[in-house]
Amino acid sequence: MLQTSHSLLQQSSSVFTSNNGAIRRSVVQGANASKRKSSLKVNVTPRSLFNFTQKPADKKKVVVITGASSGLGLYTTKALVETGEYCVVMAVRNPAKAEEKAKEFGFPADAYHVMECELADLDSVRSFAKKFLASKYVQNFSALICNAALYLPNATVPTFTKQGFEECVGVNHLAHHLLALLLLDKLSINAKNEQKRLIIVGSVTGNTNTLAGQVPPRASLGDMRGLKTGFRGGDRNQNAMIDGERFIGAKAYKDSKLCNMLDIKEFARRYADTGVQFSTMYPGCIAESNLFRNHTPFFQWLFPVIQKNVTKGYVSETEAGLRLASLVIDPQYSEQGAYWSWKGGGDQLMDNYWDAGNREIAFNNKPSKEGRDMEKAQAVFDYSSELVGYKPTPTIKKLDSEAMAAPAR
Repeated sequence: MLQTSHSLLQQSSSVFTSNNGAIRRSVVQGANASKRKSSLKVNVTPRSLFNFTQKPADKKKVVVITGASSGLGLYTTKALVETGEYCVVMAVRNPAKAEEKAKEFGFPADAYHVMECELADLDSVRSFAKKFLASKYVQNFSALICNAALYLPNATVPTFTKQGFEECVGVNHLAHHLLALLLLDKLSINAKNEQKRLIIVGSVTGNTNTLAGQVPPRASLGDMRGLKTGFRGGDRNQNAMIDGERFIGAKAYKDSKLCNMLDIKEFARRYADTGVQFSTMYPGCIAESNLFRNHTPFFQWLFPVIQKNVTKGYVSETEAGLRLASLVIDPQYSEQGAYWSWKGGGDQLMDNYWDAGNREIAFNNKPSKEGRDMEKAQAVFDYSSELVGYKPTPTIKKLDSEAMAAPAR
């Protein structure tokens, strides 16, 4: 099935009605998706998954999404809400903005719930987790999507979170690491019988075996001395970066995305027995996104032009949201520790020109050598857990002990 980006967007936009987001299209394929192995190229599009019967509020599956008030998080929320089967807990820095966007997009009142979660402050992350775990929404908890991200490409001087971590690593990686650990026990309940997923949004820029990942400065965690020391004494010259070297804003973001990829692999190694399915993903180049708000106006104008007309890698927020939502919904995306990517708008440059088929079907992409280094993944996990002050529950402690008894793979 070959489709151009333009035709895909036309079809995607026809899925939803303009007033209340009800699904118009019927399912053509996908009824037998759960019977197929995840390694197969199944002809199931995200659109074929979005034809559900509206469920009552107390029956809706609950998905927690960080950064759900804009960009990929908002459009993933939109895609899930419009199935009629999901309620999204929008974990956001600015609740008023999220409420405004929910009303603007016409989300039904029983299909979303806004909660404050400031990722630059681990106290706020803990407060969010405590309130969520005490809420009615935890009863149908089915997925956590760690999506929010901070990108400071032009920064030459580091900024820090409340706890003193370099801000990109603190927001993109450490806060999500803590949040995932705090919610894992509840997410694990009945996960062997139900489809439960924990997804971290990665980036092609953290994957150095791709063209985009080769653009300097390249992601590299080095000996991780900055992470080991908790970024103590970090400044523009040393220790603010994970590798302890001179601070470079764009590299800090890329390093945090590499941490996301390593972290999810270690989550999968340690906690696969819970039944939760752990994965990371790259939704494609969303060239017009709030992620680039800290870039220059010229870049914000030029980048979409290049992605649309030169690399052919452009992906709209709508298409990216459908992609991420499909990882929550579709049974075929069950492979533990996978790094999901898509042809067209992904990191396969030549495919954007010569083989744009299967834009809707993800494949498990191969991370860089560093991105699949399980000894480094274990170290990232352990250093991060220590930095955020996580104290494991008895269940998690038992799983940790069992994992430590097995060699890193």
